[in-house]
This record gives sequence, C-alpha cells and structure tokens, in this order.
Amino acid sequence: MSELSPPIIIPSQTTKLVIRDESVPEEHSDNRRNLDQILEEASDELQLQMLLIEVASSNEHADFDLICKAYHFANEKHSGQTRMSGQPFIRHCVEVARILAQLRLDSTTVAAGLLHDVLEDTDVTLDEVTKEFNPKIAALTDGVTKIKRFHYQNREIRQAETYRKMLLSMVEDLRVILVKFADRLHNMRTLNHVDNEQQKRISRETVDVYAPLAYRLGLARIRWELEDLSLKYLDPDMYSDISRQVAMKREEREAYIERFKDPIQADLSKSDVDSEITGRPKNFYSIYHKMRSRGKPFNEIYDLSAVRILVQSVRECYMTLGLVHTLYHPISDRFKDYIATPKTNMYQSLHTSVVGPDGRTVEVQIRTREMHQTAEIGIAAHWRYKGGLASDIESDQRIDWLRQVLDWQRDAPDPKEFLENLKIELYRDEIYVFTPKGDLLQLPKGATTIDFAFAVHTDIGNHCLTAKVNGQIVPLSTELNSGDSVQIISSQHQQPTRIWLEMVKTAKARHSIGRWLREEQFSHSVRLGQEILERELKRYRQSVKSESLDELAEELGLSDSERLYAGIGSGDLAVSGVVNRLVPNPPKRRIRPLFRDRRGIRIQSLHDMMIHFGKCCSPIPGDRIVGLISKGRGISVHRTDCPNMADIAEDPDRLTVVEWDVDEDQSFSVQLHIAGNDRTYLLSEITKTISENGANICSVESHSKLHLFEGTFWLEVNDARQLHSMTKTLSKLEGVSEVRRVDDPNLHLA
Repeated sequence: MSELSPPIIIPSQTTKLVIRDESVPEEHSDNRRNLDQILEEASDELQLQMLLIEVASSNEHADFDLICKAYHFANEKHSGQTRMSGQPFIRHCVEVARILAQLRLDSTTVAAGLLHDVLEDTDVTLDEVTKEFNPKIAALTDGVTKIKRFHYQNREIRQAETYRKMLLSMVEDLRVILVKFADRLHNMRTLNHVDNEQQKRISRETVDVYAPLAYRLGLARIRWELEDLSLKYLDPDMYSDISRQVAMKREEREAYIERFKDPIQADLSKSDVDSEITGRPKNFYSIYHKMRSRGKPFNEIYDLSAVRILVQSVRECYMTLGLVHTLYHPISDRFKDYIATPKTNMYQSLHTSVVGPDGRTVEVQIRTREMHQTAEIGIAAHWRYKGGLASDIESDQRIDWLRQVLDWQRDAPDPKEFLENLKIELYRDEIYVFTPKGDLLQLPKGATTIDFAFAVHTDIGNHCLTAKVNGQIVPLSTELNSGDSVQIISSQHQQPTRIWLEMVKTAKARHSIGRWLREEQFSHSVRLGQEILERELKRYRQSVKSESLDELAEELGLSDSERLYAGIGSGDLAVSGVVNRLVPNPPKRRIRPLFRDRRGIRIQSLHDMMIHFGKCCSPIPGDRIVGLISKGRGISVHRTDCPNMADIAEDPDRLTVVEWDVDEDQSFSVQLHIAGNDRTYLLSEITKTISENGANICSVESHSKLHLFEGTFWLEVNDARQLHSMTKTLSKLEGVSEVRRVDDPNLHLA
C-alpha cells in the first residue's frame, strides 16, 4: 500500500457539527440532503477529507492515519464494485463511517465502518485484516459480517443465525452493533434503488428487529429514522400523507410551542436556571402507530408535539417539573419518573402531560444535557463519556440485558424459537415490581407471577406453586402492575406445564419452560421407546443387547442407544425398522387381535406428554383401544371402532398395543348428542340427570326448532361403564328420542 500524505484537517473549533433541526424528522432535513448531494458529486479524495473533518469535529486526537489506511484498503478491495444505484461501492463504506463519526465514536470503530464489507463482498480474509490492521478491527469487521459460509434450510433460519452471531459479537464489543446500525441506516436511506419486494422485506426486518434493538440500546435518533424510512416503503401512501400534513402544520405547531414555552422560559430565567427549551414532533412512524392503534385520522391526533426542557442538574429537573405543573394543569396518570427509575436502555427523563393553551394536551420531557445525549445516541454516548473502556462498558445494564438474552438463546435449538423470543424481548414495555426484600425488578407490561418467578431464579420458576401479590394469594396467571409487591410460594412437587407457555410474556420464562418440557419429553420418549422395543423383541424371543443398540445407533447417525430409544418413543424411528436390523431373519409370527393382547404399554395418566387421545373418537376407560405411534408426538390412542380405523390399519408398523391403567379420580372427555321433542324443563332435567350420574358438564350447545330439541354436551366421565349407565338413564327421560356418543369422522389422526 502506498505511503499516505498527511491529511488536511480543519481545526475542530471551526468544524463543530450543528445539531439538526428537530422540528421535522431527519429524512426531511435540507442540510443533510444538501450534504448528501455534495458527497455524491465529490471525488474519492474529497470524500475522505470530508470524513476526516467529521471525525475531527468530535475528536481532534483521533488516529487519522488509521482511518486513511482503512479507506485506501477498502477502496482498493472494492475497486470495480458498484451499488444498485450505480455509485462506487466505496461511497457506501464512507457513509457508514460518517454515521459512526456523527455518533462521536473512536477511530477504531470508524475504521471498522470503512472495512465492514470487505470480508463479505471481496476475497479478503479475516487473517489478512488482522495482519494489516489489528485484532480489534478484525473482530469488529467479522462481527458485522453476515453468515454466508454455511447453507441453511431457508432465509428465516439464516437470518436467525445472523442475529445469533451478531448478539454474541455484541457482548464481546458493543461497537459491532453500532457499525451494523450505521450499515443498515445507510442501506435504508438508499433503499429506493432495489425492487419493491426487497424494499418491503428489508423494511419489515428493520422495523421488527433493528429499530426496537436500537431502542433497547438507547439509540433514539437512529431508531426514529429507521422507523420512518421503513414506513416509507411499507405504507408509502400513508407516509406521504403524514409527511404532507406535518409539513402543512409546521408553522402552526411552532407558533403554539412558542406560546407554550414563553412563560416557562421566563420563570426559569428568574430562578437563574440555565435551560434550553425546544419543540419536537413525534416521528412519522409514531404518528402512524398512534393513528392505527386509536383508529383515528391525522387531524384527530392532537398530541403530535412535545416540548423538551434541558437543564444542568437533577435537582433542576424536579424544580422545573414543579414550575411546569404550576403554570399548566397536569394530567395525573401521564406522569413518569424515569430519572429515579431509568428504563432498561438507561434512558432517564421526567415525562409529564399538561393542558396547555386552548385546552390542547402537550407532552413535556425534562432532563439534563447529559441525559439528553444518552437518550439520543445511547450506548455511543457511554463510549464518549467513559472513553470506551471495556471495564466501564461491562458494568452497563444494557450489556446485562444482552447477556440475559444470550443465556437463553444458547439453549434454543430451533432458530424460529430464538427469533420469536428475541422479538418478544425487544418489544417489551416495562413495569416495575418489588420482591419481598424490597428489590426492584423490571418486567414487560402484561407479565404474570410466573414471569416474576423466573426473573428471580429459574429454579423458583420451575417450582412455583402460587403467589402473593400485595399480601393476597392470587393465581399464577395474574398480570402484575407497577408497584406490586410479589412473593412466590414454591413446591418441589410442582412442575411446569404447557399451559404456562400461554401465561408468560418474558422470553426467559418461555425459554425455561420450553427447555424443561423438552427435557421431560425426551425422558418420556426414552422410557416409552425402550418399552416398545423390548416388547417387540420379546415376540421373537430376543433380548435387548446394549452393544448392538449402540452400534445400530451409530449406523443411524445417533450418538447413543438413549437417542435410539427416544427416536422410537417419539415416533421419529419406526420400531419395525429397528427390529429388522437387530433380528435380520425373523421367524414368521401370527398377529394377534390388538385389543386382546395384554402385554402392551400402560397409559399412566391423561397428562403423560408422550401419550394422548385421538379427538376423532375420544376413548375412555372400558373402551377397546389401540395405539398409533405418531411421528414426533409419541402414542395416539384410538378406540378399535374409531371412525378412522380404516386409515389406522393401513400402516400396521405404527400400531402398538395399549391397555388402561388409570387412577380412580381421573376423568376423560366425551361428547354426547341428545335429541327429542322439546318441552318445559327438558334441558334442566337432562343436566340434572348428568350431574346425578357423577359426570361433569364442561359445555353445552342446544337449540329448539319446531318443537324439536337438539343438544351437544361435552362431559367429563370416569369410564365407559359410567357413560353407559348415564346414557341409559337419559334415554328414559320423557321426550328424549336419541342419546348417542359423538364420533367425528372429520377429525383426522393426531
């Protein structure tokens, strides 16, 4: 690489960046549009000089030689490559570096921004980047690089694995995500050069993952622009309409803000408070979301403007709040103190809504200037204030959140599950609840006592029996509110169930419950598979030899015999295929009637996760039954007179023998159809008869037409004998002409 001449740098005092006008979203800033046009027309060398000026404006001690070296390296490697716009590829690299410089980041990060695509789009290797620069820059570049070295089943899995790698890299060095945000932001700014399908796909991904992730890291400025640009392509008509109406009302809004802030400014000046009061409308996406959620047109959304007051100290924040509430009537349920209790992204501010002139609602944010810097550029501000020291970054709560996400994502075997849990975690709005010791926990809005239990400790969550909220015992499904004091009562006999998955809101709880159920299901599959295989081998007077099973497992690509048993028990492996391998030349055997064979598997309980009952025939104790090994679900139990028996018999290798073995107090679902001539109190007598026979009525659907009665009853009974006795009694009621058990042939095999 040729020796570089010293860069020309204008002193930082004369190049200090002007904060953009916040009265409109950045997308519409004339200053930025003009600068972008200048850059497009600038020569390569001039682009580099402008980048260096931007870096110097926030850090006159930056390593300009490193940035120049990275620029020339990237320019050489991307030589001949162009973007969809026709622009040289290096222009994208410079724009990414400019965004990072605007975030006041260090020279290493700016250099990584220039190099961020060399591993993905050129033949440069990671070792080459490490040798040419340093391990830090190489790690940042690699962390941003998409996963393309492996082939995945579909785009969704590849996307999930990309996020996985990105999160892992972020914990090592948060600057990875800052480079990625800069890359995504410039891609969104130039998205008009790709086809419509790509525009919508990339915009949807941006608004689903990148914008909420920017929020979680406190990067409000980037989040707003990502959301607005996404809306531009996801709903262009709405975007244009909002843009037009916001522009039309700009003068009116600015005049109103002046009326609102003048009395505040005057009183603050009297109190010698050094303050800055500005107005800022909500970003387009926020307005769009509010219109959709409230079902109102633009002209009925009145709280489009917010006033932000910047002061010097926390004490002045609270003093200013009192002053605002003295001048304007506060709306009591709209006050939030994020200074005393910061958000998980470290956002701090006082929020209040007041009734301003003409009776209009105005949102007011009060914060210190340092809080404002953190709110605007989040974790990037941390690097600026702390000097980018790893020890400082490690103590940041935002890193704690990332570590929590990674704790459960490492054990998530399904990329779709990981992606779903990540989105759940990104979109959470916080509530604040207390432990019995007075410690404060942050949970998402709508979280239940189960979420709280898992937030305290996974073991407490797995065994939570019930909970006390503010001293009162409540169900586990109870949703919590900010300020609640929660105590969990646990029992070692309590275990998670699938119903819990419907009750929880946090990714940690969902993951922990899912993991426990998978492990429990695996152990069930192992026991079930072993019993199935042993029974089949006994038919040939053979026994199970562990050595043979281990060898067979290896042949089938499984780690050990336990995995082999689990495959049989879950239905992923056909037991007949395993037996044929273990007994190559089996003697002919007579197939006995399934319902007469008493050597089958016992149904231990209704809740056995590997045994379930076919909804097409709803078997109950006393019915003759047969088991069907269902792929991935274990055994599905059907009556031998099931409406689907013809389909069941077509695959005899999946059949297995089962028998009843139930507890006395166990109940089973059954459906009865009752018809007859309608009369007074008929329905009342039917329900009374059912209750007197010891059955529980779960639900009823009935109707009467032309003096004819028809009803469908979903009942819980103990066994076939009880059902038969009840049916016999019901058929003797006056007016009842038909009582029959319902079999639905339209319900297919489970």
